[in-house]
Amino acid sequence: MNKLIAACSWLTEYSGRLVSWATLILLLLTLAVVILRYVFNTGATALQDTALYLHGAVFTLGAGYTLKHDAHVRVDIFYRRFSERGRHWVDFLGTLLLLLPVTLFIGIWCFEYVATSWRIGERSVEAGGLPLIYVQKSLLLILVVSLILQAVVELYNHGKALFGHGGNINSASNPISHEGEGL
Repeated sequence: MNKLIAACSWLTEYSGRLVSWATLILLLLTLAVVILRYVFNTGATALQDTALYLHGAVFTLGAGYTLKHDAHVRVDIFYRRFSERGRHWVDFLGTLLLLLPVTLFIGIWCFEYVATSWRIGERSVEAGGLPLIYVQKSLLLILVVSLILQAVVELYNHGKALFGHGGNINSASNPISHEGEGL
C-alpha cells in the first residue's frame, strides 16, 4: 500500500511541477496576444485559443497538486483553532464525504459530454481557431482522476494519523499547518 500511495503522490507532484511551467508559457502567450493587438493592431485567434486551452489545462491539471500542498481556498474560521487531531478529522471526513462524492459526480456527469465531443470530432469553427476541442474537454476527466488519486493519498495520510502510526507518507507539506491563514 505504501508503494501505491508513494506512486500516486509522485504522480501528483510531477504533474503539478509540469503545470507550473505551463503558467510561464501562458503568461508569454498572453503577452504576445496583447502586444499583437495593441502595438501591431492585429488579432491572433490561434494564440488566443492556445492561451485559453492552456489556462484550462493549468486549472484542471493542477488541482491534485493544489490539494496535495493544501493550497486550495479554505475559509477556516474554526479549522485553525482545532487541535492537530481535529484538523485530521476535518480533512479525513471532508475528503471522504465531500471531495470524493463531488469528484465522482463530476466524472459521471462529464463522461458523456467528453465522449460526445470525441465522437463528433468537435473543433473550433471560428476563423483561425484551433481544432481539437475534444482534447481540451478531456481535461475534465483528467481532473477527476488526479483528484481521486490525491484524495486516496489524503485519506491514507489522515487515516494513518488518526488510526495508525502518525501519517503523511510522502507528503510534500504538512497538510495541517495553516498558521496565519484564514479569517
